[in-house]
Amino acid sequence: MNASQGERAKPAGPDLRSVQEAVARALGEHLPGGVRSGELDRGGRALRWVEAGRGGVAPMVLIAGCGTTALGWSAVLPELARYGRVVAYDRAGLGASEPGRAAAPTLDGQIADLAALVQHLEAGPALLIGHSWGGQLAQLLAWQRPELVAGLVLVDPAHEEFQPRSIRVAEAVLNRLWLYRAGSAPTASAPASLDAEVPLDRAASLDPATSLDRAEAAVIAHRHQRRAVLAEQRLTSVAVPEIRRRRSTARPFEMPVTVLSATRGLPGAMRVRWTALQAGIARNAVRGTHSTVHGAGHAIQADRPRAVVAAVREVSDHARYFLMD
Repeated sequence: MNASQGERAKPAGPDLRSVQEAVARALGEHLPGGVRSGELDRGGRALRWVEAGRGGVAPMVLIAGCGTTALGWSAVLPELARYGRVVAYDRAGLGASEPGRAAAPTLDGQIADLAALVQHLEAGPALLIGHSWGGQLAQLLAWQRPELVAGLVLVDPAHEEFQPRSIRVAEAVLNRLWLYRAGSAPTASAPASLDAEVPLDRAASLDPATSLDRAEAAVIAHRHQRRAVLAEQRLTSVAVPEIRRRRSTARPFEMPVTVLSATRGLPGAMRVRWTALQAGIARNAVRGTHSTVHGAGHAIQADRPRAVVAAVREVSDHARYFLMD
């Protein structure tokens, strides 16, 4: 069932509704009523999401990390849906959402899409739960449009002052390897080009074990999806001066904020520096808290989903009183 769908002209590019269906099947497997699909017309392109649950203090919007999709929240979405309405969306060009006309994503474009989604939900300000780059986008929207944000849960959020070149290079190499492998036929002797199209039936055959495997293949089956992953990675570097400027002029967050830091996955000195920057985000909020999640890597929502759910519930409880002020 569609949560919402406006009338749009048929897109010039590939029809991505089948991608959304694959994502919905994967994320709805452990929910009694499945998930609902929605889309919003953003100037002739569809911004798509899946959602589950109803009610709650405020709708919960899940914002994925750099180059990733709604599927990254598979471990927490069923549990969060027990407590209210939860929405997991794909940014333009990623997963089931159609790409924009611009050659590359922009910071303001991504913030505007997130703001439009929150407004479209028509349920007041939202709780924003952002992982990595998604955590930076959540902060950017909270600075720019605080009336749209009831609370923030930042899951090992990226920070503009933590951009080690060694990590950027390693991420670029790993992303390209992942994309090449996923875009290759199971019997291919060499990786496929990023420009090659992979039919969904062939993409699903890469690992047909589970619906989540099939959905993971579907979200990078088209050339524009794979290009979007790399383009967004470039954006995270290009946008550093502008994010730095906006943070320097921003007022402290007044809504409740919880920041979760990982403990694994980086050399000790790098992890200490990143965690200190993340703690500073919470310290500079009026109602901020910071916690380290022991034993968790960067994807805390996958490694320690209960920690993320607990943080969302705590911020939701605080947001109840924040919204009453």
